[in-house]
Order: sequence, then structure tokens, then C-alpha cells
Amino acid sequence: MQVEGKTAIITGGGTGVGRATAIALAKLGCSVLVNYSRSRDEAEQTAAEVEALGVRAIAHQADVANAEACQAMADAALAAFGRIDVLVNSAGTTKFIPHPDFDRVGDEEWDRILGVNLKGPFYCARAVRESMLAAGGGAIVNISSVAGVGGVGSSIPYCASKAALNNLTVTLARALAPTIRVNAVAPGFITGRWLEQGLGLAYPLVKKSMESRVPLKKVCEPEDVATAALAFITGSDLITGQVLVIDGGMLIPPA
Repeated sequence: MQVEGKTAIITGGGTGVGRATAIALAKLGCSVLVNYSRSRDEAEQTAAEVEALGVRAIAHQADVANAEACQAMADAALAAFGRIDVLVNSAGTTKFIPHPDFDRVGDEEWDRILGVNLKGPFYCARAVRESMLAAGGGAIVNISSVAGVGGVGSSIPYCASKAALNNLTVTLARALAPTIRVNAVAPGFITGRWLEQGLGLAYPLVKKSMESRVPLKKVCEPEDVATAALAFITGSDLITGQVLVIDGGMLIPPA
């Protein structure tokens, strides 16, 4: 897909992977709705950076776990830009709970994590469907995780949500074909605020340990994930229903 002159919605677009993807799309001439839930300042800053690249941008608050909020966000994008061509479901949440600690995993954790990580991408895809069809087609990229492939991650609900998101990617690709393509990127360890906040003082040690363990001896930067997302958006129009793991070789079994 040629994205110059087109429009994207990036959920969780104020920080991390979402921000990096918004900037990357803007550099190619794509206008962007930068979604946020709580990170208003960061989203507005990202929108300003997008506009500085010569395209239009708005920051829009919406909890993607709420179907009505997702529809209102799509309506806002359509009102502002007149079309929707790209959706990147980058918003995500988790709670850091050791996997054996079953007693700390309650309904609140399950409901919130599944609401944002699984229901959110479905609600957003449904909200943009008609606009993408009217525009003649579109591309959706879900930001998943190796947690959904290897069962390793911040908590059991998080791993389950990302595994379900990988499955949702395939089923949406089937349901939305042939006009809308749907793919997913599944990163490993990503540098940035999310893991810094979740791991606290342990973050530098965990990062260093991960870098020493993976075959390529480095972990993901947000820009690495954005590059993979752009490959799905701007690359071959025959690619759909795929989950691309980018983890430095983290999931390769040891010899």
C-alpha cells in the first residue's frame, strides 16, 4: 500500500511502539490519529511531531476496551481526515505477576488485560471496517508479543491475551478479505517505559541478561517493531493473516 495522502489510526500512539509507528508513517506522508488512554501529554507531543513532518495529526482519548469509544474514535478520524486506510493496534496493558502465583490473578486482571489486548483490537477493526471498504481497502497491524507464541511474559493473562490476539489476526484476515489485510508483529523484549515501570530497579539487569541470551545479542527498540509494522502496511498486498516474530532469536530452542 502506498500511504502518502492516506490516514492511519494508531492506538497507544503516544509512547513506545505506537509513537515510533506514527512517526514512521508520517515520514511517508500519512496523516495520523494518535490514540491514548491516559498519556495525554505524550500523545499530544507525538501529534505535534507528526505535524512537524508535514502531515495532519490529532490526539484522541479513547479506552479501546470500550466498543463505543472505539467507534467514536473512528468517527473522529473520519471527520478530521475524510478517510481511514490503516489501523495499528498498539495499545496494550499487563500486570507483572509471576506465573506460579495463581492467587494474585483475579477477575480484575483478566478483564482488564483481555479487554485492552484482545477486545480492543476487535472493536477497533470493526469500527474502521466500513471506512476502509469505502476507501477501497486497508491494512490492519496488531502489535502482539512473543508471550503469545512461547508463553513467556509478564503474567499468565498477558500471555493468554496475546495468544488470542494472534488467533484473532488470522480470523480477522479471513473475515475482512479480500479488501482489508490483517497481520501481526510479535516482538520480544522491547526497551522503553513499559518494561522500565514494570520491572523497576531490575530493568537494567533483565535487559542485559536478555541481550546476553538471545542469539543476535540485542533486544527490540520501538523503531524495530515500527519497521516490521510498516513492512506489512507498505509491502506485498498478498500478505495477510501472518504473525511475524521479531525477538533477536529469543524463541529459538538451544542446541
